[in-house]
Amino acid sequence: MALKKKSKGLKVKDSKVELQVSSHNGAAKFNNKSSSKTINKKRAAGKSKSQSAGSNDFSIKLNGEVWPLERDIFYRPSRMKYVRKLIKTEGCVFCTAAEKSPSFESLCVFKSKHSQIVLNKYPYNSGHLLVLPLRHCGEFLNLSSEEHQDLHATLKLAIEAVTEVYQPTGFNLGMNHGATGGAGIPDHLHYHIVPRWNGDLNFFPLIAETKLVIEDVEHSYEKFQKFFRGKK
Repeated sequence: MALKKKSKGLKVKDSKVELQVSSHNGAAKFNNKSSSKTINKKRAAGKSKSQSAGSNDFSIKLNGEVWPLERDIFYRPSRMKYVRKLIKTEGCVFCTAAEKSPSFESLCVFKSKHSQIVLNKYPYNSGHLLVLPLRHCGEFLNLSSEEHQDLHATLKLAIEAVTEVYQPTGFNLGMNHGATGGAGIPDHLHYHIVPRWNGDLNFFPLIAETKLVIEDVEHSYEKFQKFFRGKK
């Protein structure tokens, strides 16, 4: 195979095929003994733009899209203190909420005789609720029969609220029991209700340890407040 250098490109030639690529016109030409074919590598719309930018412009246009892709950046510096465990709270936040009337300040949106429903301050998804007993208790087996019954009736009510307000296609329901079981506040039992939708997860939480939530907690609280108004 012979290799010859030309002023407008590179020419590679053997006994059957000749390939010539021009950096100026962006076209590739293939010659065969029996036929020749020219392939235009750039769309007409992008041709003039690339020519005006010069031969040092390395942007490539694929199917009408610019590559490399332009990315938007979502900044949430306020979450850094929480992620790094720099926010220290005194006492139990659930007990503090239990001592007050339902309000956005405590994030408690509903109370029954023995239980309460609280919005997660750092939700995994929009509409993430916590259902927990009013009494400070970290052992499931230490709940009284009345507390147990009331807690699960309240859990059902919370699921009804999420279903009506957000209409999810699925749920993650569960409790992390004890520090070893992954509970963030192991001394106060609490159920998680996380609404789910098809396609609501991607690789971003894995590579950046960050989950994008499309609605802030204040708007979520207002929606649930309307649902629970008048409920007992």
